[in-house]
Amino acid sequence: MNPHANMIIMLSLILGPVITITSNHWIMAWVGLEINMLAIIPLIAKQHHPRAIEASIKYFLTQAAASSLLLFSIINNAWDTGQFDITQSTNTMSSTMMTAALTMKLGLAPFHYWLPETLQGTTTMMTLILTTWQKLAPLTLLMMINQSLNTSLLMTLSLLSMLVGGWGGLNQTQLRKIMAFSSIAHLGWMTMILTLSTKLTLLTFYTYITLTTTMLLMIKLLETNKMSTAMTSWTKSPMLNAMMMLNLMSLAGLPPLTGFMPKWLILQELTKNHMTTIATTSAILSLLSLFFYIRIAYYSTITLPPNTTNYSQQWRHKNQQKPYLPLMIISSSMLTPIMPTFMMIM
Repeated sequence: MNPHANMIIMLSLILGPVITITSNHWIMAWVGLEINMLAIIPLIAKQHHPRAIEASIKYFLTQAAASSLLLFSIINNAWDTGQFDITQSTNTMSSTMMTAALTMKLGLAPFHYWLPETLQGTTTMMTLILTTWQKLAPLTLLMMINQSLNTSLLMTLSLLSMLVGGWGGLNQTQLRKIMAFSSIAHLGWMTMILTLSTKLTLLTFYTYITLTTTMLLMIKLLETNKMSTAMTSWTKSPMLNAMMMLNLMSLAGLPPLTGFMPKWLILQELTKNHMTTIATTSAILSLLSLFFYIRIAYYSTITLPPNTTNYSQQWRHKNQQKPYLPLMIISSSMLTPIMPTFMMIM
């Protein structure tokens, strides 16, 4: 790609969510979402591979449909209230359509179908952008209009996302698809608590970004994209492989790792609000995700099992030292003891 074009695209990628987050006007927020979408499409398609082109088209069609629905709901709300202020979304039908549009942009079930296929067709670093940075703007808008959102609808969508995220990842062998279903399940936890506590939504989102970024950087460093190559990744860097297993357990939410902290607080908040059934269902559904995290950890820490299929071992490249990775690994596994400090700051 031309360096000048690449610079413009990267600047647009950064600028889009920043415009959305800082705006108080619906049209400006919509423009920020569009800039972000138009910047991501060429980054997905720049591989010049049929899978990458297919992924970019799927991403474009889904995001364009969500943008159209969001714009229609904005105009409908402005017609009713006489203003474009984000915090004044009082029209019930408009709020429902906004919820549908923003959850489609996030990849929340049942609007999740584009996410696994798009991530599978792109690179690991692009997967990192789509699972972290791209989620920032739609989630911020949902948090800004949380007072007018339907709690029952969000609870239904979040439980469905946990089910789809856990169930969909069970039979996957591609690590990027597994991370996509992991993203869907984590988004379910974020949206579940959205109308009850935006602080907990933020805490869950920050934790999710830390864990997912660490995991995908490890996958990139170990040069592994599927289960069969994960089986021999321990030969490249045994210590990094062990830390990846720890990070996977943190993603699953096992105590006393970092990933346990937001789930614990969310279940506590749900119980305080007399939603014991939803809290219990969420805890049970998280076991589905736990299974495929343990499956990856198991395959990546054992030797290649006996089989009848010939398998050529990957060439062992010299690993480049990443000075930021140790800090990220520590953050993704050891932040639970300082949880009270987080809660005081927030």
